[in-house]
Amino acid sequence: MRIAFALLAGLLSLGAQAAPADFVSFDRERWPEQLNSPALFDVASRAEILSFARVLHESEMLDEPALKARLGLRQINLTVVRAVRARLWQRLWTSYQQAQRSCEQDASFCYPVESMADLRTQAAVFAEDVGSFYTEWVEPSHQFHTRYLDEQLRKAALFPQTTSEVAKLSDRERNGEELNDRMFLLTFVSGPAPQGGSTDALADYLRRQKLDGIFFVLGNRLQQRRDAGPLGELYAGQCVGIQGWEYRSHAQWQDWQDSLRRSQARVQADLAEQYVPLFRPPYGQRRADGEAFLDSQQLRVSLWDIDAQDDGPLSAEASAQRVLTLMLLWRKGVIQFRDGLPKAQPALEWLLQHTAQSGIGWEGCREYARLE
Repeated sequence: MRIAFALLAGLLSLGAQAAPADFVSFDRERWPEQLNSPALFDVASRAEILSFARVLHESEMLDEPALKARLGLRQINLTVVRAVRARLWQRLWTSYQQAQRSCEQDASFCYPVESMADLRTQAAVFAEDVGSFYTEWVEPSHQFHTRYLDEQLRKAALFPQTTSEVAKLSDRERNGEELNDRMFLLTFVSGPAPQGGSTDALADYLRRQKLDGIFFVLGNRLQQRRDAGPLGELYAGQCVGIQGWEYRSHAQWQDWQDSLRRSQARVQADLAEQYVPLFRPPYGQRRADGEAFLDSQQLRVSLWDIDAQDDGPLSAEASAQRVLTLMLLWRKGVIQFRDGLPKAQPALEWLLQHTAQSGIGWEGCREYARLE
């Protein structure tokens, strides 16, 4: 009976993990202004917040059968869905308050919103009177946020049977919400690539831009790089966390503890100066009973809240546009790129070019690692 149950749990987890991702981006050309000042960043931020709030409000009108049909699921954890919705509303309210600070410089999308109730009310009607200047943005933004919200609600509906980055399992986990307004952390996963590949080029590009990020490495790929030749200055000036020995769910893997031990030992031995005690779980999947072991290894789970989706059909530019739209929406967070794939660097280049004058900041990887 136990074996049958374990097999069933594994199949359910695999099915959720293997479900086709809804890769979605937003063409920033639909937005009529460049983000060439902090005030214009705030204008675009207020607009995206209201657009997503409208979609979130609409989703609350669905009853349980309708929500199941929309998400393509037979069963949903409605308790978690409601909790995630409540957290999203709180983030939207906080973000909108921050974005309102520049309303004296530019009053676009500044409404008399004094409470979360006001935000809900305004979100339901704001699209009716945005003015002709922003008309071409309204519907594409609505479509993007509808699909993006579905991503989040589907993960919430499966949680905690299938864990993901959509919710934390404890207050010790990090997901970007602990950052200050306008601050973003760059993170990279699934590397390193073979010698001379995309990881080398990306790390070098970051150094030239005087930026740093956290590279969450896979133990087996780091071992392969080490066997092929010296690591040298590959991660010089960067931070290195672990993602386990293989890119594999650590929620159902019997040897998950050994995976963390081996990868941690490899990084500490080869990259002691760059090592930070953070674990990025593949797929965001980790065990609810794993915190004691993580504590014994002096590790903390580091999730993300802005996924570039650069591992699918999106072009590098579309991936960057998705990231920028979510940066405007959440106004802070942890961005996840995949340094083992070639789209990460051109996507990052586009992103830096289009935010250079926007007043945002990039969190230092060591400062983030020290946060409590």
